[in-house]
Amino acid sequence: MSESVDDSATKRASAKPSGGLFREVVIIVGSALILSILVRTFLVQAFYVPSESMEDTLQISDRIIASKITTTITGVNRGDVVVFRDPGGWLPDPVPATGAAGVLREGLTFIGLLPSNSGQDLVKRVIGVAGDRVKCCDNKGRIVLNGVPLNESSFIKPGDSTDQVDFDIVVPEGTVFVMGDNRSNSRDSRYHLEDNSGGVPVGNVVGKVVAVVWPLSKFHTIGTPPVFDNPKISAGQTSAPTVAATPGEAGQGP
Repeated sequence: MSESVDDSATKRASAKPSGGLFREVVIIVGSALILSILVRTFLVQAFYVPSESMEDTLQISDRIIASKITTTITGVNRGDVVVFRDPGGWLPDPVPATGAAGVLREGLTFIGLLPSNSGQDLVKRVIGVAGDRVKCCDNKGRIVLNGVPLNESSFIKPGDSTDQVDFDIVVPEGTVFVMGDNRSNSRDSRYHLEDNSGGVPVGNVVGKVVAVVWPLSKFHTIGTPPVFDNPKISAGQTSAPTVAATPGEAGQGP
């Protein structure tokens, strides 16, 4: 009889640690998920590059990291490569996720374990901020920013030109003017001049791209080209709202 009682006590004793271990695992996993969501919401987020529009700076299928804390602290600046939400009409309507695999992917993306590929995020380079006068182009085919011709050879795709659209605008308050580095295959601010002079609301900017993290063989950081540090650019900034644009034709890359 005592043997039976001892056996029952042993089973209860062994069951208790097992239950405690399960609770610990739940707490650890839950804490990790909460931390991941907080990091994704406030600090950094991973994204997937879907098109050729930022070549050669970014390639199709690159996984990139956008820093949200950077734009919160320093704002959005000329020359930054940024991820932003479609301000409306830049991209086709997203196709909702279907099936278990689609729902799982959306869930993992939400908590930050997979890079975003929502179909509503774009990545471009900021050429002008509010009050900047951006013109295309001078007689050498260069963008003119506040009267200063830009030498963009360090980031424009080799062999590409930037004169697909003739325009002369002042970037509206609260927005940024963005262009792809692969100018002939980028459907950017130049093609939305009729809407807010092509300006993307600063509130739509998710973060500044700071690194390519995948594939590992291509890992590198993304900086801001020194051409945008020219003090004459800031000195020539204005607040006069003017729009004079003649859209042309070019590629469709987002």
